Amino acid sequence: MKKDYKLYLTLFKSTFYLSAFTFGGGYVILPLMKSKFVDELNWIEEKEMIDVIAIAQTSPGAMAVNASILIGYKIAGLSGALATVLGTILPPLIILSVISLFYTVLKQNLLLNALLKGMQAGVAAVIANVVISMTRSLCKDKNILSIVIFVSAFIAAYILKINVVIIILLSAVSGLITHFVQKRNKRGGKQYNLS
Repeated sequence: MKKDYKLYLTLFKSTFYLSAFTFGGGYVILPLMKSKFVDELNWIEEKEMIDVIAIAQTSPGAMAVNASILIGYKIAGLSGALATVLGTILPPLIILSVISLFYTVLKQNLLLNALLKGMQAGVAAVIANVVISMTRSLCKDKNILSIVIFVSAFIAAYILKINVVIIILLSAVSGLITHFVQKRNKRGGKQYNLS
């Protein structure tokens, strides 16, 4: 029981710390979660983290909260998910409650406004790092289908301005078709590498 307590406390403290000192939303906290749970603690694998990011993005709600629920559940079940979600939502709740008390004073503070503008550049750098890291991971696995979907989704969203919902649905259908074709080929004794 003591071991479980330490596990839940570590999950809570890790997500609380990440959430408290992360500005910029889910795209910023996700690489920090990867650094903590994949690289430092070795509790989940990098491929699983990419799956967590994909599911967190496509699920309704805040991406950081979705990711923390998935990570907590993967590591310690329902209690782990509860520990990580509390650790993720408490810092913004506390910070926003305090800021709301002093909103009119803070709104007109030039130093604070300049600080927030500077933080936007840092947030952009962290988001770029996430994109580069995910791309590198896809290329390392040499999963051609994932790379094609990744590039096609980028072109469809950024250049062709296609609705993101359509892109997500088409990507999901492509993944499902590939999964079932590979599964059928394995049952039939034939091994075709579609990726």
